[in-house]
Amino acid sequence: MRHLRLLNYIDEVARVGSIRKAAERLNITASALNRRVQDVEDELGTKIFERLPRGVRLNAAGELLIRHIRSQLADMGRVRSQIEDLSGFRRGTVAIACSHALAHDFLPVEIAAYRSAFPLVEFDVRVASHGEALRALANYEVDLALIFRLDTGIGFQIIASAEQRLVAIMRQDHPLAKEGSIRLRECSGFPLALPDRSYGGRQLLDQAVARSSFKLVPVIESNSFEFLRNYVRLEDAITFQIEIGAPASLKQRDGLISRPIDERDIQPARFAMGQLHGRPLPVAAAKFAEQLAARLETGRSRAISER
Repeated sequence: MRHLRLLNYIDEVARVGSIRKAAERLNITASALNRRVQDVEDELGTKIFERLPRGVRLNAAGELLIRHIRSQLADMGRVRSQIEDLSGFRRGTVAIACSHALAHDFLPVEIAAYRSAFPLVEFDVRVASHGEALRALANYEVDLALIFRLDTGIGFQIIASAEQRLVAIMRQDHPLAKEGSIRLRECSGFPLALPDRSYGGRQLLDQAVARSSFKLVPVIESNSFEFLRNYVRLEDAITFQIEIGAPASLKQRDGLISRPIDERDIQPARFAMGQLHGRPLPVAAAKFAEQLAARLETGRSRAISER
C-alpha cells in the first residue's frame, strides 16, 4: 500500500513542521522526502506547504488535504483492526484523550482490566484539557475523548455519560472529615488547594462562590491534581475533584477521604465519553468504549468515604 506510505509522509511533515525532522523520524533522506512532497503538490496543481526560514507550515490547501489524509489513515487502521479481529486476534492501539480526573485511578484500572483479556492491544493515553481533547479528536489523533462538563460540541458524538458530583478531599483526621455532604461555607475557614481555572471543577466552584456571600481564597493553585492531593496530606487543607477522580483506594493509600459538596451549593454536572461524529471506531477502541460505557452507566463511581 504505497499510497498509504505517502500519506504518512505528508502527515509527519505537517505534525513536526519540518521536512528535515520528519525525514529523520521516517528514516529517509530529507531530499527524498522533499521530492515526495513536491510530487503531491505537482499532482494537485498547488502548494500545500508554506516554506519558512525554519521549516514548513500547511497553507489553506494543505489544511484541507491533511484532514482528508488523517481520515484515510484512521479508516485504514480500523480496517486492519477488523481484519485481525476476523482471525481471532485482538490487536491495535487505542488512543485516548482524557481529563486529569481519570488519570490517577479510573483509567489505569480499566486499561489493566482490558489488557488482561486482550494483551496484544496497546494504549496511547494523553491527559488533556477540555479544548485539547476535542482538538485531538477532530484531528484524528485519538479515538476517544473523556470530558467533564461537555458543552454541546459540533462533531462530538456521545457514547456514554454519567452525572458527577464535586467532592472535597482532605485528610481522614481533618476537622470536617465526617460522613455526609458538606457546604462550601464550611470549607472557607480552611486552607484551600484549588485546581486552576481551566478545569471544570474549579469553574463550578467559582460559579457557586459568585452566588454566595463568602469567598474561597486559595493558598495554592495548580494544574496538577496529583500535586494537590499530595499537598492536602500535609496540613488541614482541602482540595476539590469530581468523584470519579476520588476512588476509595486513596483512603488506604494516602490517608485521604472525600465528602460530596451539598447539591444546594453545586449541582452534579455531566461527564461524557465520545468519538468523532461519523468516524467508525477501530475494533479495539470500540470494545474498550463498551467496557467504559458499562462502568459509567452503572451509576456514580464510588468516591472516597468512611464506608
